[in-house]
Amino acid sequence: MRPTVAIIVLNWNNRTDTLDCIRSLQTIDYSEKDIIVVDNGSTDGSEVAIREKYPGITLHQTGKNLGFAGGNNAGIRLAMDKGYDYILLLNNDTEVDPSFLSALVNAAESDPAIGIAGSKIYYYSDPMRIWFAGGSISLQSGDLHHVGENEADKGQFDRMKDTDYITGCSMLIKRKVLEDVGLLYEPLFLYYEDSDFCAHARRQGYRVVYVPASIVRHKVSSTTGKVKDQQLFYGTRNMLIFEKRNAGFLNLLAFLPYYFGKFIVYNAVRALLEGNTARAKVILKAAYEGLTL
Repeated sequence: MRPTVAIIVLNWNNRTDTLDCIRSLQTIDYSEKDIIVVDNGSTDGSEVAIREKYPGITLHQTGKNLGFAGGNNAGIRLAMDKGYDYILLLNNDTEVDPSFLSALVNAAESDPAIGIAGSKIYYYSDPMRIWFAGGSISLQSGDLHHVGENEADKGQFDRMKDTDYITGCSMLIKRKVLEDVGLLYEPLFLYYEDSDFCAHARRQGYRVVYVPASIVRHKVSSTTGKVKDQQLFYGTRNMLIFEKRNAGFLNLLAFLPYYFGKFIVYNAVRALLEGNTARAKVILKAAYEGLTL
């Protein structure tokens, strides 16, 4: 019998995309799976709509917005309690190819050292333009880079390979990794939680691999993209938290002048010169919380 997989789909006030995602998951060729929808206290009627359309799936209501990390952790805990072999985190603003999960599980099962596997992800609006084909991390600058982003797919990323991180947009995790590493780091709330988790898993000796045979299409930032200040705050704050947790002493020494010079002083001063005091306050608050959390 093939390993069992819990697919966790997190929803927050985005019922249309979530319903589309669930519909897409109904077509996949991997039968040993269940869908767990975690709703982060939506107020748009998501819970009622999902229960009416798909009464057979598990829907867990958190009661409030716990962010990406907290919401997914609620689903992970449910799945771990039920004994699933794998947990798949899947963004609700995605649609998947029928074999996407089979490809991920086959890759993960091919080597006991593989702990995390991720899909090749295209832009939904441009189905052959790449959004993610692996990820690289610079601990000196704090930059996360999607390999292949915005490139037309000509087969240049069709080889399975180890990678620095897998995006939480489509991330398959072995149960043993969660037992050894723990869950997503909830203080991050939003952004960097996937790369932070992968960094911790790699330090525990697990391989993190990109699997090009697994295809997902992503309606990029259809939820968080609506809130620009939220993106700015958590992106700026969490970069510093990520570095504190993962960079090590020498890399952190290189990172801090770059971070405060480019991301804090330069951006805050530019915002003030443009008369955007609110933006400058967001940047400074992010830096303060990044230092103190």
